[in-house]
Amino acid sequence: MTDQLLAWFVLYGLPVCFIILGASSFGIPMPVKLLMLVVGALVQQGELEFWQAMLVGSAGAIAGDQIGYFVGHFGGRTVIEKITLRFGGEKILARAERFQDRWGISAIFFSRWLITPIGPWLNLISGSTRYSWIWFTTVGALGETLWVFLYVLLGMYFADRIQATADFLTSLGWVIFGIFALSVLGWKVFQFFRNGKGHLTETSA
Repeated sequence: MTDQLLAWFVLYGLPVCFIILGASSFGIPMPVKLLMLVVGALVQQGELEFWQAMLVGSAGAIAGDQIGYFVGHFGGRTVIEKITLRFGGEKILARAERFQDRWGISAIFFSRWLITPIGPWLNLISGSTRYSWIWFTTVGALGETLWVFLYVLLGMYFADRIQATADFLTSLGWVIFGIFALSVLGWKVFQFFRNGKGHLTETSA
């Protein structure tokens, strides 16, 4: 499928990129990382303009997010449960819900460009819980634009090693988030003890 999609992209250009990114953001498995690295390589070679890659890529990803949000909005929890029963995903849905409970609106931002596998599920959850559409769209758009920017830039600089770069980045996202989460946890522990809450109170004999 990857070769076929890339062949379509070569034949039809950025409209195919828009469709593939939209489908991926909605939750349909697509080789989007590899695709955007190829787009970046084409920018480097002068076949595409950087602004075109950014505009079409961001618009496609945001469109997919919006579809997911409104499917959740109008279908509610019933639709989410039907999707998980039909296609599987109970575990990743539970992971997405825990992630949202833990990080709030930041979860939407991080799931656009860092923890991307849970992004489509957060779209459905945000819609079904009637999360603010304005905040969802704003934060989501920032995250998607950052994601497109990073991958186009990487494609430009690693144009001769695209497949190896794509394989490396697949696992790197979780490593980066793990470091970030540990840093936040460490900071909270530091504040806890700095504020004196971590000291045992003395009792009188």
